[in-house]
Amino acid sequence: MLLLKMAAQDLLTLNARRLMVPHLAARWRKFRKSDASLTERSAWAESLVSLAGDLVEAGRGNVQMVVECAATIDEFNRPGDPRLIDVVLVGRHPERNRPSVELVELKRWSTVTRVEQATADLVYVEGMGEKAHPVLQLREYYNAFRSERGPFQGLDFECGGFAYLHNATDEAVRPLLDVVAPTGVYGRIYTSDRRKQLLADLQRSFAADDESAASAAEVMLQGMGLRNTRLLDAMIWSRGADTVFTLRGKQKEIAEQILETASRVLPDPRRPELIPDERRAVFLVTGGAGTGKSAVGLQMKTELEAQGRTVMYASGSRAFNGAMQEHVGFGDSEFRESFTYFSNFVTPPDPPLDVLICDEAHRLRDRSSSRFWPAEKQGTGPQVDELIAASRLSVFFLDEAQSVRPHDVGTVQLIEEAAGRNDARLARFDLWEQFRCGGSDAYVHWVRALLGLTDEKPEEWRADGLMHIEVADTPDELERIIHGQARAGASARMVAGYCWPWTKPQGKTKRLEPDVRIGGWHRPWNADSETVCENGAPPSKIWGVDENGLGQIGCVYTAQGLEWDWCGVIMGEDMVRRGDTWVFRRGKDRVDPESKVKRVAVPGSFDPKVKPATVDDEEFARLVRHAYHVLMTRASRATVLYSTDKETREYLRKMVGEVEIHGLRPTWHNLPPEARRPPLPRTRGRRKRKKRKPGGVHETELRLF
Repeated sequence: MLLLKMAAQDLLTLNARRLMVPHLAARWRKFRKSDASLTERSAWAESLVSLAGDLVEAGRGNVQMVVECAATIDEFNRPGDPRLIDVVLVGRHPERNRPSVELVELKRWSTVTRVEQATADLVYVEGMGEKAHPVLQLREYYNAFRSERGPFQGLDFECGGFAYLHNATDEAVRPLLDVVAPTGVYGRIYTSDRRKQLLADLQRSFAADDESAASAAEVMLQGMGLRNTRLLDAMIWSRGADTVFTLRGKQKEIAEQILETASRVLPDPRRPELIPDERRAVFLVTGGAGTGKSAVGLQMKTELEAQGRTVMYASGSRAFNGAMQEHVGFGDSEFRESFTYFSNFVTPPDPPLDVLICDEAHRLRDRSSSRFWPAEKQGTGPQVDELIAASRLSVFFLDEAQSVRPHDVGTVQLIEEAAGRNDARLARFDLWEQFRCGGSDAYVHWVRALLGLTDEKPEEWRADGLMHIEVADTPDELERIIHGQARAGASARMVAGYCWPWTKPQGKTKRLEPDVRIGGWHRPWNADSETVCENGAPPSKIWGVDENGLGQIGCVYTAQGLEWDWCGVIMGEDMVRRGDTWVFRRGKDRVDPESKVKRVAVPGSFDPKVKPATVDDEEFARLVRHAYHVLMTRASRATVLYSTDKETREYLRKMVGEVEIHGLRPTWHNLPPEARRPPLPRTRGRRKRKKRKPGGVHETELRLF
């Protein structure tokens, strides 16, 4: 059991944001299967904050506070109640250069009297009755903690302990301090009168400004088979100031509005006597690629869950959900508790969720249906109505320019009409600040004009210092650039228009067929599989975030919603430039007599969702434009373009203009140190989560927008 692991200074920040106690209460409920009492909550709010403040005042704000930690690795298997230590302080000893630990019992006792004259083992606490001397508890914890089943098995470390009665004076708890009281390295008692001594002793036990304290705490948790929560892991790297993302400008304003509305329409668990507004509320947030829609959504999910709300995060994209699961290391069942798909609300939850967050709402369908479902499970009404009915407060994030399938029906008008049908109050917001593409609004406008998504005449790119663009002469050159940046430490992927057939993994080894064929350059699409394929190729849903995904080519369906530092975009012959206009083509395949797999007979689109004759020419052109718009806006630093068509390639080179490469390409090594932000380490949900190496980079971000 572990409720919290966090540096003292970060715990104070977490508490200032009013998130500490809700988080602890949620973890308590998870482990104890019951709600924490008001007494327990108030003890956390008072005692933990008091101890953290003392650590900061002593100049030991980096010391890690591990709250409600088991004394041994198998504590819950032993007879009787588990021995849970209120707080374990972990850092490094200032002189002996090894882990230093203090076991802490926090008591809010204000008055103590002796029960027996000859001993102080048993005392009487006003309002609580007879209690064992806290040092007796600490002695038991100490012996268990130092045993071969303790968390630092086989390692040398300093260990002591103390009881802290921050509300008491020496005189009021004199029996605890008498000469007959229990003693030992774990036997110190501090009161408000002894606070200066506590600060001095903390300074003697822990090194000042010691960044290795976090590493020592990780060693301890690893030895116990414990882990912190994802919420707190994210907060640790931001010094407690942010949960997952740093929201800025309009993002922050929208987040505050959602939280304010939630406080009005949802019951307040702290004030159950108040009757909330019974009407449903719908938030509609629109914004282009890279404006931070998912950042707001994920931040809101965490904030609302910390308040004890029931929250689900829904999407229409398997790639987006797969990337989220890979990013944060959820197991499958754990992931399904928080993340889901639009189609999973045919039957509304009972009781309704407090909040349902719908990301990529442009992927909404007219009905929730599947050829694998029995008739009684098929949706009978609009999918958007099912989503609104599932919760008291619904949040939709939408970008109509990212609608890339014929059956994607999510629009502003659709959601506005659905809110009206369901008598829900609608609040609409627009995000326009650009946080992808280097924050370059100019680049996003250039891409939209280039693809004919606006009425603006496309013009030659003018370098703005935020986003880098270049055109490769060959697919080999594009690959060399992308792979070179990946080897240097940047995140990078190659993507392409859906202009080649897509073969499923072959044989028992699940070999990937190199379907993307440009002259003698042959590469596979990302794996159309639910499991790992030959040579470690990841399944498609995590291709965009798995370290082995670099060797395959992604398409719009596996790239949408994700971003990388560098993105190489291959334009196929579904969209080629002829004169002053774009020409759109549908492809035809043939069966290769040797390999027995499909190859290109007539170049063009092979997207089975877009090229059928049921999609008219105007809609076909719109969907292809949208697909390339998605692909060209996946990069945060640089986009490398290549077209398989010579005339189109020349047009792209003309629109990009002359590019001075030498010394100016924003390679990883050329970036200033503060701009080098490696991707968050990925972990498989079914594997043990990897621990951050000591001295590693602390500034990491989820890269989902």
